Amino acid sequence: MTQGWTRSRNIGRWCTAVAIAAGLAVCGVLPASADDSTTGNRVFFRGGFAGLNSDRGGEVFTDVFGASGRNDRTSGYYIGAGTDLMLTRDLWGMMNGIAVVGEIGVEFKRFGSKTVLEAVPSTCAAAGVPTCSVRTNTVQVTMLTVDVAPKIKFRQGTDFQPWVIPVGLDFHVISPPSNASSYLDIGIQFGAGLEYRIWKELWLGVDGRYHLASNQTSTVNNFGTIGSYVAIGF
Repeated sequence: MTQGWTRSRNIGRWCTAVAIAAGLAVCGVLPASADDSTTGNRVFFRGGFAGLNSDRGGEVFTDVFGASGRNDRTSGYYIGAGTDLMLTRDLWGMMNGIAVVGEIGVEFKRFGSKTVLEAVPSTCAAAGVPTCSVRTNTVQVTMLTVDVAPKIKFRQGTDFQPWVIPVGLDFHVISPPSNASSYLDIGIQFGAGLEYRIWKELWLGVDGRYHLASNQTSTVNNFGTIGSYVAIGF
């Protein structure tokens, strides 16, 4: 499983690097036709692959310390949505064609699930509480992330726009809680991608991101994503 995640993460980083390189290369090749008729504001919907750096198997709320098998998958999917709000179309007058937007997004990730012992009834039964009984159930390992990040877009005013997120702020909610019964975390993210206008204000894009968490839940919450999105300008 570790080798699979390492391979997927390397693929994600490679795709991100290719996206940046391709975008920067065409910046000097494709003709730039100014388009001042659009605001640059967009609503987007995202989805794709997500993978944790390390699994959460062997915890009390994920699988009761692995008593009936470890809930240890690290790869799954994500879905999300958000908005890009235009801050400047020309880097505050310093450079034409380079825009900065503010991204506000929310993202749900499901890394895996297994049928294992359920924590609360199993542990209270072990403590001798007469009304409790050991039982199994499907336990999903998920995470919800809200982010606020600056997104630098190149070739503003054209149909093809590569972009990078130099650093953004993340707020995480993990589920199930950690062994310390904690579920809130914060961190930063880095990302890159590109988008293409296919009709009027309808855009298609791809992006890859890596999220570095502060791990305040006594678990390692670092993860990466790579996927595609559709955006609508307004």
